[in-house]
Amino acid sequence: MRFPLFVSILSLATLAFSRPTVQDVNNHNDPIPYGAFPSSASSSITPATTPGNPNYNSTRIGRAIVLNRCPKPVYIWSVGSIVRPETTVLPGGRFTETFRRDLETGGIALKISTVKGGLYKSAPQTIFAYNLNGNKVWYDLSDVFGDPFRGRSVSLLPSSPPISWSNGIPPHGSQVRVQDSSQDLTLTLC
Repeated sequence: MRFPLFVSILSLATLAFSRPTVQDVNNHNDPIPYGAFPSSASSSITPATTPGNPNYNSTRIGRAIVLNRCPKPVYIWSVGSIVRPETTVLPGGRFTETFRRDLETGGIALKISTVKGGLYKSAPQTIFAYNLNGNKVWYDLSDVFGDPFRGRSVSLLPSSPPISWSNGIPPHGSQVRVQDSSQDLTLTLC
């Protein structure tokens, strides 16, 4: 009787003290992008990923990827007409989301903070916004309420011209870019 209890406690202790070296958060790799269906007022429901839809793309749909190379966790919210739950990405970890279109808001904003619950505390946020439109994805990078990665590098690639903030502070002017929606976009923090 005592041996199984000892093994259970030892197993829990091992889990408690283990530390993953890489965390891959992929909560939002939807098979059909959220919001890909027309509103209920529409007469037909045709996903954007099927033939017959004017926005049909025969190639794969790309992903928004956030790599956390910072020494501390970052917190990410995927925001369209609804706010998806906060996702914690540990140092060395990655967040991925298949590009999706929200019919109410048009675009999606990945709001990133270095503060747990920062979205609801007006903490400084970096916003990786994108809008899936047919075979193209329009995207942008900006900060609100301050610069959460001040003093660290931030880059969103591929982009032409490159979006790269060597000191974590956005430059003046537009950061809007467009590319084929089949390509991934990777935001690297720190």
